[in-house]
Order: sequence, then C-alpha cells, then structure tokens
Amino acid sequence: MTKVFVNLPTADLERSKAFYTALGCEINPLFSDENAACIVWSDDVFFMVLTRAYFATFTEKKIIDPLIEAQVSVSFSRDSRDDVDAILARGLAAGGSEPKPAQDHGFMYSRDLDDPDGNSLGFLYMSEAAAEQGPDAHLGAQAKES
Repeated sequence: MTKVFVNLPTADLERSKAFYTALGCEINPLFSDENAACIVWSDDVFFMVLTRAYFATFTEKKIIDPLIEAQVSVSFSRDSRDDVDAILARGLAAGGSEPKPAQDHGFMYSRDLDDPDGNSLGFLYMSEAAAEQGPDAHLGAQAKES
C-alpha cells in the first residue's frame, strides 16, 4: 500500500499542531521535533508540517507564502454533507478560514478550508452513484426518484 506524505510549510509549528489536532488528527511523536510535526490523517495519509526554514532545506526552489499564493490544494472525501460541515466548523474554530463559499453541484458538495498558514484543504461529499459512475449517474438516479 502506498503511503502519502504531504509536506506543508508553517510559520508557527505549535499553532499548526493545535489546528490539525482540532480537526481530529493525531501527531506521531516519533517523527516530530522542533522543526516538524508528523500529522496522522489516516493509516495511509500524513502531513509533515515543517517550519519554513526546515522546509527550505528540502528544495532549491522559492518557498511561497501560502497566505497569498497557491501551490497545491489537497482534498479529502467525507461520508456526508454533514461531515463536510462538521470538519469545517472544527477548522474554523481552530483558526482556519474559508476562502470561498460552499460549492453545491448536486452530485457533489464541497467546502475549502485554509489552515492558519494559508495551506488549502478541500473537503467534499459525492453521491455514491456519481463516485462510482460519474456525475451523470447521479442525475439519472434523481430522475428515477421523481
């Protein structure tokens, strides 16, 4: 099984740890120190939240400020629209921000959450029919119900 590690820069490591634990994540102390925190999202997905100075040691490229520039957005599926709303509520209460209104496409509902450093996280719920067969399958299922 492939494990996914997403590296995110932070200006304040303790603030980032508090934010991600408020979302329900755990911190793996074996891979955390004064420069980095290993945020356990699931058994296979991890965020390595790195101080900006430490993050810079991994690349020769310019480290952008995610508060004003976007480089990547990571999205996660949730089990329901209520789950999407609940994780946004926890993130907003922990210092995150919602950069744009919720998107409701019928077959998919999504909301974006920026962490306190501006790193973007997306949360979405997609109908089972659309997830398995594409958006048109959801519309067909709705037409049969009416």
